[in-house]
Amino acid sequence: MDLGLKGKKAILVGASHGIGLATAHALAAEGVDIALCSRSQGSVDAALAALGGYGVKLTGASVDVTDAAAHSAWIAAAAEELGGCDIFIPFTSANTGVDDEAGWRTVFDTDTLPLMRGVQAALPYLQKSDAGSIVTISSTAAVEEFIGPGAYNALKAATINYTAALAQKFAPEGIRVNCITPGPIEMEGRAWDQIKQGMPEFYDGMLKQIPFGRMGTGEEVAKAIVFVASPVCRYMTGANLVIDGGFTKRVQF
Repeated sequence: MDLGLKGKKAILVGASHGIGLATAHALAAEGVDIALCSRSQGSVDAALAALGGYGVKLTGASVDVTDAAAHSAWIAAAAEELGGCDIFIPFTSANTGVDDEAGWRTVFDTDTLPLMRGVQAALPYLQKSDAGSIVTISSTAAVEEFIGPGAYNALKAATINYTAALAQKFAPEGIRVNCITPGPIEMEGRAWDQIKQGMPEFYDGMLKQIPFGRMGTGEEVAKAIVFVASPVCRYMTGANLVIDGGFTKRVQF
């Protein structure tokens, strides 16, 4: 299936590793030009080197997304360098695991506020696109109780709500906004891989809750993100796509 992505421009925030980097690979494989950022210039350079074989235009920089001015300025600079922005996907996230005011502030400053600022910065370029698409990233921790109260769970739920509101607001301008909600995803060096090494009983208990008997891969989530972001999916907006191998037990109507 031709997803209609060749020649499109994507700005990915926090995409030098994990699901973000897997998505960059999947988009580049479809012929999408990529701008990505991360906190570490070294990780940005490594990501760009890994993407170098696709023959697409690549750019990247080290950006502190908690710095509002720097974050917005980079998005504008990236769009200018790429020659526009058709797809905007913010991947930045934080989970302190501590349910106190400092923990909530960290998650809000690292995840929620950068999402809002990033959307605002990308909008002028998305409005010029004939296939403008925003994809946000939530978590199944937002849709079911998971390891007690916490900022990450609550603010990832806010991401779903914010996505739905953006979708309603910008649909008349032809900009689609959808949310991807992954369940437990295991990738080398990332959270669940670390939990498997350090807390094997907890990891095994989680596997027992997943009907497929395994965690998902970054590539599986990335392919769904690319489909949702693509012009092939032009009539979908305001959706929350849960990708969790049946981990959540909700009945979705």
